[in-house]
Amino acid sequence: MIKKLDILIIRSFVGPFIVTFFVSLFVLIMQFFWLYMDEMIGKGISIWMLTQLLVYMSTTLVPLALPLSVLLSSIMTFGSMGENFELVAIKSSGISLLRFMRPLLVFITFISFLAFLFSNNVIPIANLKALSLLYDVRNAKPTLNIRPDQFNNDIPGYSIRVGSKDKDGKTIHDVIIYDHTDMTGNNKVVVAKEGQILSGEGKQTLVFKLRDGWRYEEGYEHGVHNMNQTRVHFAKWDKTFDLSTFKFTRTNEDLFKNAYQMMNVAQLSENIDSLRKTKSRITKTINGYITPFFTVTNNGKQSEQLAINLKKDSSTVLKYDSSFLQLVPDSMRGQVMSGVISNVRSFKSSMDITVLDKRLQTDNYLKFDVEWHRKFTLSFACILLFLIGAPLGAIIRKGGLGMPLVIAVAFFMTFHILNITGEKLAKAASVLPWIGMWMSTGILLPVAAWLINAARNDSQVFNKEVYVRIWRKIRNLFPVKDNAVA
Repeated sequence: MIKKLDILIIRSFVGPFIVTFFVSLFVLIMQFFWLYMDEMIGKGISIWMLTQLLVYMSTTLVPLALPLSVLLSSIMTFGSMGENFELVAIKSSGISLLRFMRPLLVFITFISFLAFLFSNNVIPIANLKALSLLYDVRNAKPTLNIRPDQFNNDIPGYSIRVGSKDKDGKTIHDVIIYDHTDMTGNNKVVVAKEGQILSGEGKQTLVFKLRDGWRYEEGYEHGVHNMNQTRVHFAKWDKTFDLSTFKFTRTNEDLFKNAYQMMNVAQLSENIDSLRKTKSRITKTINGYITPFFTVTNNGKQSEQLAINLKKDSSTVLKYDSSFLQLVPDSMRGQVMSGVISNVRSFKSSMDITVLDKRLQTDNYLKFDVEWHRKFTLSFACILLFLIGAPLGAIIRKGGLGMPLVIAVAFFMTFHILNITGEKLAKAASVLPWIGMWMSTGILLPVAAWLINAARNDSQVFNKEVYVRIWRKIRNLFPVKDNAVA
């Protein structure tokens, strides 16, 4: 009977889990789309390229959608069983809540293991594809859009103005074209009464078929205007513009491979060890920068002789009053001061470079270490949110997408905010990376234990009638006297 009950609860969980997973993933994808919609529209991106971007981004959002779906589906499953008095029947037969949760806990643990494998092997590739494609989309030039009564400077080296356009979208009137390709100002101008805009072969060129116009060109020789102007009238003239800069091109993905988002656990561990060794070497080289500027740190014969002389003649120390310059002859003070200032500036420059290098290495180290812990925290989040969702469902005893959805979103937002806060604290070096990345788990794990204990004891935490009865008792403690009017 127990085995059949295990199969029953797993079947009851799988259906809501699949539905809520795809709904959560769809919501996250739409959030991404609305966030970058302004940077995608108007750039001539094909449907296939946009579909690829959405598929890659949806893959990278799986670790975020999976914990939310686990939380929501566990609340729905146990809430529906509590609403239908199935939990009461199971408990009355002597089966505890923990025993009833065990098959789903094993199932969620298996899902968490698959989530780790997915995050370690698939997510780095998806991040590489998605972020490189998103970089190209965001940096792509918008499609050429020539509007009436506005100067258009999208084509490099040209400024184009069209007075009006007919309804066909091709015929134009009152055309002015400024040619700045020789970088000498407005010395080349084309003016035409009308014309047509046509696309060249493969949409790599744009052809202006102009009619009844003039071409003006000022002379320019050896960097000086020669004050000569050439004016040519034409009945028909074709001006071709190169649109190769508007073509959507892909950046080499190898340029993005060294980013921490594109690495698995083994690669992250290797880079963390390398960065740790680099940080230790930077610390050791600081002494090498200091040694040339401080004689007492030098292990040469001069420093040894200086130490011997100071021990033999104590009067040397007594002569040092408040300034070292008192021991320097007047004729050499200027030279000594110049040398000291030069040494201090050189020393400061070396130390500034070292400090900047150490700061960059520390920032990279924190990013790699945070990403290493993320591979495990997001997988463990599935188990944590199940331990929260299952007792919550048993307590609220409501199925469907009403109250379970509200409570699931509230707990997930709490988890997500704590997770982001811990990550930012870790990257800012305010806390250790493992503390920041496991902060949300450490805070919510006692909450999960308290909810499990409350569910085992049939707590009425989310029962509205309990609070109504408490309010009535409090109100009865302060009776209101009726002021009867005689």
